[in-house]
Parts: sequence; structure tokens; C-alpha cells
Amino acid sequence: MNKAAATTGQAAAGVALPPLPDDLRRQEAHAPVVEGEPVIAILARERQALDRANARQGRTIQFYDDLTSRYGTRR
Repeated sequence: MNKAAATTGQAAAGVALPPLPDDLRRQEAHAPVVEGEPVIAILARERQALDRANARQGRTIQFYDDLTSRYGTRR
């Protein structure tokens, strides 16, 4: 990210937005596939990974909604 551009944008907007929490930037890895392991076990871990990713997406949406309610939307 270009720091000068970010600073210019913040000054122009008159608002310093809070940083995005690190957790919301993280990518969820696929469940590991272990040779010889039952497919149902791999599927169960993959579904758990998907649940974590969906929960993180929900937190991202909440973070954004909090920002827009605090600062409004600009178009």
C-alpha cells in the first residue's frame, strides 16, 4: 500500500479509519488430505474450514457495517 496515497486520502476524507483486524485478512486453508484416511473424515474437516471462513466473512461484514453506521456512506 502506498503510504503517501493513504495519508492523502485520509486527509481528504477528514476521517482516519480504524485498521482492518488481522483476523479478517487471513485466508482459510483447505483441510489436509491424508492418504488412506476415510473420505468422510476429510470432508468433515473441510466443512469445519468452511464454517471458519464463513464466520470470518460475517465478522468482516459486521466490521464494514459498523464503519458505515459510524461514518456514513459516500458515493
